[in-house]
Parts: sequence; C-alpha cells; structure tokens
Amino acid sequence: MKYQLILQSQKDFFHSGATLPVPYRLEVLSLLEGAIQNRQEQIESALAEDLGKSQQEAYSTEIAIVLSELRYAKRHLNSWARSKKAPVPLSHWPGRQQVTPVPYGSVLILAPWNYPFQLCLSPLISALAAGNCAVVKPSELAGRTALVICALLEELFSPEYVSVCLGESDTAAALTALPFDKIFFTGSGTVGKKVLSAAAVNLTPVTLELGGKSPCIVDSSADLKTAARRIMWGKILNCGQTCVAPDYVLVQRSVQETFILQCRMALEEFLGVNPLASPDYGHIINSAHYHRLLGLLEGCQICFGREIDPQHLRLSPTLVDNPSLDAPIMQEEIFGPILPVLPFDRLEGAVQIVQNHPNPLAAYFFSRNKQALREMKKAFSYGSCCINDTVLHLASPYLPFGGIGQSGMGKSHGKYGFLTFSHLQGCYQRYGRIEPSLRYPPYTEKKLAWVKKAMYLF
Repeated sequence: MKYQLILQSQKDFFHSGATLPVPYRLEVLSLLEGAIQNRQEQIESALAEDLGKSQQEAYSTEIAIVLSELRYAKRHLNSWARSKKAPVPLSHWPGRQQVTPVPYGSVLILAPWNYPFQLCLSPLISALAAGNCAVVKPSELAGRTALVICALLEELFSPEYVSVCLGESDTAAALTALPFDKIFFTGSGTVGKKVLSAAAVNLTPVTLELGGKSPCIVDSSADLKTAARRIMWGKILNCGQTCVAPDYVLVQRSVQETFILQCRMALEEFLGVNPLASPDYGHIINSAHYHRLLGLLEGCQICFGREIDPQHLRLSPTLVDNPSLDAPIMQEEIFGPILPVLPFDRLEGAVQIVQNHPNPLAAYFFSRNKQALREMKKAFSYGSCCINDTVLHLASPYLPFGGIGQSGMGKSHGKYGFLTFSHLQGCYQRYGRIEPSLRYPPYTEKKLAWVKKAMYLF
C-alpha cells in the first residue's frame, strides 16, 4: 500500500507539469551535482565498507562517472529536449512534421550492488533530465552505500518527485508489480527475467542491463605486455565484480605462455607479490558470492593465484589454464577475480567458442592486424566492444551502453540514456484547406491507378 501511495503521488506531481520545463530540470541536475560533491567523502567511505574500494577506485569508477554524466547532460539538455523537424512526404503537403521527446511519467530504477552508487545515480540523471519522476531502489547488498544514497536524495527531493525505497528482494517484487511508466533494471539475467515478467502484466516498457561472459581475443600480432596490463586491470577492477569485466581470454597458442607471464608481471606491478595485502584491491561482496567463486575453481588447473582470506572475503586474482568448455567456470558468468585462458590456433576456432555462448555484454579484441580486427568485430554479436583495451567504453557519455539478447535490452549513458527515458512523440500539422480527392470514397479504378503512380514519387 505504501508503494502504491508513493507512485500515485508521483503521477499527480508529474501531471501538474512541474517537471516539464527544461530550466527546472537543469536546476535539479545542478543541485544533485553539488550534493554529490559535498558528500564525496561519505560516498567513498561507504564504498570502502561495502566493497573494499580504494579512494581512487571509488572516485574514478563511481563518483567521477556520475559527475561526468551530470555535466554532459547539463551541457546538452537544451538540444536533446528540443523538438526536431521531420521531412514531409508529398502526400502530406502542405504541412509540417516534428518529433518531440516527452517524459514517460514515473519511472522505477532498480540498482545493483557491484557499482552501487554509479549504477543507481547514472540512470537517475537520465530520468530527471528527460523530465520524469523516479522511484529508486538501491541494492540491499551494498547497505552502507544505499543509506548514503537515501540520505542524499531525501535531502534534495520531495518523495512525490524522487523517492528512495530501501529493502530486499520482496521490496523489488512489490515495486515491479506496480504500473510504473518505465522500469530500468541493472543486474543478473535471472532477476531480469522476473522484472520483465512482472512488467508485462502492466505493459510497462523495460530497459535491462544484464551481463554475460565477455570474451577477450588476443592474437599473435598483439602487443602482449600492453594487452596483459589492460586485461588484468579490467579483471581486478572491483575484484572482477564488473558486468563488462573480461570473463575469459582466447589467446593464440603460439604466444600463450608469454601472455600468461606478462599477466603475472602486470599483477605484481599493480598489487605486489601479495595481492591480498594491497590497499588497492577490494573484496567479494558477501560470503555466498565468495564461496560460489571458490566452487568454480574446483578441478581447475591454476596458472597462478588462488590465495584466499576467508575472514575478509578476499580471493587473489587467479588465472585458470585451459578449462573444459563444459566446466561451470566456462558456463556461468564468473563475476569475480578469476580469468580462464584458452588457446586457439586460427581465429575461426576462437570465434566458434564465443558463438557457443549467449551474446555477451562486451567484447575485447587485441591485435595489430587491421584485417584480423575487422574480422573479429563482425564475427559475432555483442553489446559493445573495445579494441586494444578493456572496460573504458563504459565510462564514455558519448557512446551508447547496453546489451543484446541475453545480455540486455535498451541503451544508457548521455543522449542515449535521455532517449531511453523519453517517448518520441510524432506530430503532423496540416496547412490550408486544399486536399486530394483520392483519399476519400467512393474509390474507383482511376483513383487507384493515380495512387499507384503517386507511390513512385515518394
């Protein structure tokens, strides 16, 4: 009942028209930017407690990305929100056509635990920029960060505009059962299916940001030292608990041993000889996920790593040598600091392995061969990709971010996030009283002949 009242109050507030003026939206974004800057230390402290993130990692992967989204939206919102002219076909003359982005109304944002601040606030920025009201449900698994988000948003906004609902899975289930005008969910495919099913009852449009097994392909022409550094950085970031983290590496057999050596050297450079003692390396979110990761390593041949600290939920970055494609580690999204390395001889063999998995959220290609890169890019379907790097595409407001197939649906970030929370409303306006008689009955063979001739003009 409480959630129903919140939704109704937001619908009433939205229908008042208060959120529609662009100056109002810009003012809201500026207030949010200032509040985040003022609470920066609190946010960093919460992320350290929930996930063991260092100050630099917390700022660069969470706070900085949110502030970048805010500033980018503020610079471009006037242009995004403006009606755009559309061409007018001859059959519609004299007249004009335009497309206007209009907000949905009240939207629901369900945030994950792995980047609990960024992946909660970034879609909220897009939703508010588009002129919506919003209900936000942070993840209960990152409880300290959820409390900071709640305090920040409640300080800025009235609940009929932006409301925060804390709770566990039953809270999410109760919210998704309500007739929101849009739902934005980030999380696992299993939960994403439940959200989509619940939304279908009310025909609520849904954006799903999911995951999948994001592959890296490294051929023999690649700069192996650079590739190893960038791949291992992408893997140890947030202890591998990143939806676009490299999930496994396919490396050309002739350079496999060198690549593994370079990976070891890169890790020692980043975290020292004892990664578990590094202040720059976080921990697994909870005991259940920690033991799930240990279970994935059972029966695997370890290249290096697998040092454990159960008390603090830490597992050192671990490379697995050529696991069976049927092994759980190659069937499930890993979502942790474990990286299987598999050899291939020809590019076709690597592509076939990738094609046997559902569409990944991201793909990574390392090569200095332009022809090979062209072949890799078009060999299979994925949400987005990086060439000769990992993860960084996620942090760009200029690129659309989102999955395909089982890795998700819909786009976010920058203009694409604004459009995700907007309905593109078409309008045709007729001028004058002149109109062709062809459109009106009674219909004749002569009229039909003229209609067929006219079609060639369009």
